[in-house]
Amino acid sequence: MTAPLTPHDQHSPHDEPAEGRPPSPEQPAGDSAAPYPTGYPAHPGQASGYPEHAEHSEHAEHSDEHAEFSGHSEPGPELRAELVQASLVAIAVAVAGVLLGLLWLWLAPKVPLVSDGSAVYLKNSEGEDAVGADGMFTLLGLAFGAVSAIIVFLLFRHGGIALVVGLAIGGVLASVIAWRLGVWLGPTSDVVAHAKSAGKGVTFDGPLKLGAKGALLAWSVAAMVIHLALTGLFGPRDPEPALPPPATPGAR
Repeated sequence: MTAPLTPHDQHSPHDEPAEGRPPSPEQPAGDSAAPYPTGYPAHPGQASGYPEHAEHSEHAEHSDEHAEFSGHSEPGPELRAELVQASLVAIAVAVAGVLLGLLWLWLAPKVPLVSDGSAVYLKNSEGEDAVGADGMFTLLGLAFGAVSAIIVFLLFRHGGIALVVGLAIGGVLASVIAWRLGVWLGPTSDVVAHAKSAGKGVTFDGPLKLGAKGALLAWSVAAMVIHLALTGLFGPRDPEPALPPPATPGAR
């Protein structure tokens, strides 16, 4: 005859394994009593909340940001084409400075000098020949700037700030080349030696000088102004946005 089961021998519902069973109302879903409700342990070193997916998403975000940054940092084909055109324009304009220097040497008024054997004087003390050389250089620079702007506009009608910058840089280089070339090909700057070789009382030409260095900017200023004016007047226009069709009276 067996003894009846005592309350101590009965199994409590809390003593049964929680594996494969839904949590009881008294036990929350995230209780540590049932760490693996599915019966399979989690991967070692992996916590709840799917960190691997978060890491992959974070890596993807960094990759997208890097791709976006690299895409913005590299110039597009249109920008590269404009830079190449601007470089070619600057080089061509700078080479044209040789012609400006030759014309300046030919058209600039000469400064007559005379020596009495001990000193060198201006033959015309009230003459403005030295100022005339600066004025001639400025006028030639303005004319060359206008012509170069017209040629560049006809070749590259789309315009662009890069072409204007190329014109400006090329104009400065051309002016410097013309200035140095005219001085080099003109009369010698050694006035004393020139006076001794000419002799006492003999008139000779003084060296070609550019007193107003601001004339070196005449080409660039004229080129930029003319090119911008031509672009604004005759350049291509952006297409106007299409207007919505007029509403029909009585339409809902």
